[in-house]
Amino acid sequence: MINLLDMSPAGPDPASVRLTEYAHGAGCGCKIAPNVLEKLLTSEVTSAFDPRLLVGNETRDDAAVFDLGDGTALVSTTDFFAPIVDDPTDFGRIASVNALSDVYAMGGTPLMAIAILGWPVNTLPIEAAKLVVDGARMACAEAGIPLAGGHSIDTLEPIFGLAVSGRVQLTHLRTNASAQAGDMLYLTKPLGVGILATAEKNKTLKAEHVGIARDSMVRLNSIGAVFGTLPYVHAITDVTGFGLGGHVIELCQGAQVSAEIFFDAIPRLHPDLDWYIHQAQIPSGTGRNAESYGALVSPLQPAERALLFDPQTSGGLLVAVDGNHQHDFEALARDHGYTLRPIGRITPRTDPIVTLQ
Repeated sequence: MINLLDMSPAGPDPASVRLTEYAHGAGCGCKIAPNVLEKLLTSEVTSAFDPRLLVGNETRDDAAVFDLGDGTALVSTTDFFAPIVDDPTDFGRIASVNALSDVYAMGGTPLMAIAILGWPVNTLPIEAAKLVVDGARMACAEAGIPLAGGHSIDTLEPIFGLAVSGRVQLTHLRTNASAQAGDMLYLTKPLGVGILATAEKNKTLKAEHVGIARDSMVRLNSIGAVFGTLPYVHAITDVTGFGLGGHVIELCQGAQVSAEIFFDAIPRLHPDLDWYIHQAQIPSGTGRNAESYGALVSPLQPAERALLFDPQTSGGLLVAVDGNHQHDFEALARDHGYTLRPIGRITPRTDPIVTLQ
């Protein structure tokens, strides 16, 4: 269980803390590079086989899924990272919404969460850590679930996230490996979180742009549970640290298909995003993503590369929808407060896997 009360207060006043100054990375940009992760996951040691495990890590899905034998399945995930914003409460909310997204991306609904907290107790005040946990409680309350406990350790950098348990009807289960040629691709949140967060960390973010990335990151992806009920929605994944390009590639690899991306149709957090790109406010994770996935994408201009591989934290859902039901999907999305248009389409398998149009 979380036990912050045994820690002694230290460091500056929590109201004056800039959390991003205490972390070398930020949000999902902290993820291990995909090509390095591939080596990490390669092993001659095999796990015990269990036919009830419907989804493991073979397809790089967002969560594990275990058949409960009653027409439903347990959805289990964990996600944590270093601060992407300075405000402790916002950090807790964002990290929690990001973790909850994995369950929604499977078409499921969360049941409960437990917290994962690493805190440099000799550097940062415990009061700030309590605000982080309060932010998590706020996110969980919005999702309608309890924050049921957790675990905390003393670390060199602040880290926070959740382990989330959820449930899904087997008929509503959606993975990132079921896209079909002819599907249209939709994205429920705009891109640019990594770029704006980098600008804020480097103190080059324009005053009128403060809060834009945060407001996107704290929005729950609960619409995924609705999408999972639609038979014409074939695949769902959430776009996080590997950027839109990386997650489109993983979706295509899982289903043995390819994709065309309509670059100009990709939603952006703000029209000034190109200005920040030209000012080189590009997170290091962008380069890692491009190095890992770039050979699988058609040639890119620098601005295209910066946006396509921008690591997102608590990004939107990438949804593959039967092209014959495009208008049905868009109408339903509008009913739930989303104005969506296609950002691409799934095509039969070709090389490169992803082509920009």
